[in-house]
Amino acid sequence: MLACQHLFIREQVLLRGRAPWGFTLRGGTEHREPLLITKVEEGSVAAAVRLQAGDEMVSVNTVTLSGSRQEAICLVKSSHNSLALVVRRWDVQPCSRS
Repeated sequence: MLACQHLFIREQVLLRGRAPWGFTLRGGTEHREPLLITKVEEGSVAAAVRLQAGDEMVSVNTVTLSGSRQEAICLVKSSHNSLALVVRRWDVQPCSRS
């Protein structure tokens, strides 16, 4: 029998530079979905810090998000020289035989 672990890990990333940051956000409480990064532009600041499609946004600039997409967008747009994010990401551990 194969045993696999699927865990959430929290990643803290600091994007430096200026907008556009190079990622697309979808979901939110308005849509009854988690706030997910759905696209990361190749060669962008977001790609340089290894943000990934599927990452769930948890906080922006030390502000814990309520889940509202509008709140997240406002916080991201108010960031001028740096953007500090905490995201939740699936960490799939390799399967092993048990």
